[in-house]
Amino acid sequence: MKQTKLNINFKRLKETIETSASIGTTPNHGLCRLALTKEDQEMRDVFKKWLEEAGLEVKIDDFGNMFGRRIGNQDLPPVLIGSHLDTQPQGGRFDGILGVLTSLEVIRTLNDHQIETERPIEIVNFTNEEGARFEPPLLGSGGSVGVFTKEFVYSRKDRDGKSFGDELEKIGYKGDETNRLKEGHAFIELHIEQGPILESKGITIGAVEGIKGMSWLEIKVEGKGGHAGPTPMALRHDALFATAHIIQNIEAHAKSDPDLSVTIGKLSLKPDVTNCIPDEVIFSLDVRHKYDNVRLTFIDEVKEMIEVITKERGVNATINSVWEVDTTHFDPHLIESVEKHAQDLGYSVERIYSGAGHDAKYVHEIIPTCMIFIPSIGGISHVEDEFSKDEDIEKGANVLLQTVLQLANET
Repeated sequence: MKQTKLNINFKRLKETIETSASIGTTPNHGLCRLALTKEDQEMRDVFKKWLEEAGLEVKIDDFGNMFGRRIGNQDLPPVLIGSHLDTQPQGGRFDGILGVLTSLEVIRTLNDHQIETERPIEIVNFTNEEGARFEPPLLGSGGSVGVFTKEFVYSRKDRDGKSFGDELEKIGYKGDETNRLKEGHAFIELHIEQGPILESKGITIGAVEGIKGMSWLEIKVEGKGGHAGPTPMALRHDALFATAHIIQNIEAHAKSDPDLSVTIGKLSLKPDVTNCIPDEVIFSLDVRHKYDNVRLTFIDEVKEMIEVITKERGVNATINSVWEVDTTHFDPHLIESVEKHAQDLGYSVERIYSGAGHDAKYVHEIIPTCMIFIPSIGGISHVEDEFSKDEDIEKGANVLLQTVLQLANET
């Protein structure tokens, strides 16, 4: 039975968000709830209690991913909804947490109105999405769908040398391999945008078309060191000035395409002394674009540019690929569903690509997937003052509710 005008209970959702925000609170009202810590365990215990109170069957897989299933009228692959409850060390109270808590509110709303669905609906809380404690990120979703092996995931260690496997067992959330994610009719993940696009355009809902492909490179520029005083500028082979020239050109070229995101997040130099000419610089390059061919062409052009500049300046450069992942394109039917329900509710909506990684990326390997974005005020996230407006949260939850109602009644 489809209810097109049904709305979530925002007062209840707000109280749920506040309860979550009280677990792992930082002095500046953010959250520190790293994966598999006592704070994560406390949040999991509360969340498990909420799932059980909502009448859901709770299961946990061998990566600690938590699933809560609401039965359907037919034994069909479920509609999955959710995200993650872990945070950065000085993270905000929204991030992917909203995806989990709005999913819980969807279930509670259906229960309030005694609405049955043909398909089961399953909430999921994925482990270690952030990667703030155990690298790389997305270990829970990646492990559950087979992107990472159990041996790889369990062997990941934090800065104190504690392993994922040991810490998972310690908090009591090491479940069974048979509970891993196997099938689904669809997966819908609600999340804050983590960028400025929706807010800057006055758009309420982002119907996410996919996740941008990304390349990480490490570039080493080697010159000739020397004393800062006696060496004339015209006779220098300064690795840092050459690097600065390269970086300026990278930025100028990147600005030619508004869909291109280019970041230099790390830079080190040797000997790193005030009165010495640098003879070596190493810097990172993060390149993201929704079209893989554009991203790869940009990298080729950067390499050509580096060759020209290093030759002009009498230095050498080595470029190594550190990590590369192609763009994920989400399911067209699901994108259209999100877009349609936002429009039907009278909300402004725009299709958008995510520049950040999400659990949806790996889930899409085995299940049709889409995401719903709501605006991030100031375009910031992973910080304590991360913020999304109440009205945007409520609207995002209502779009999730209507989308789930449609999908859970498709047979």
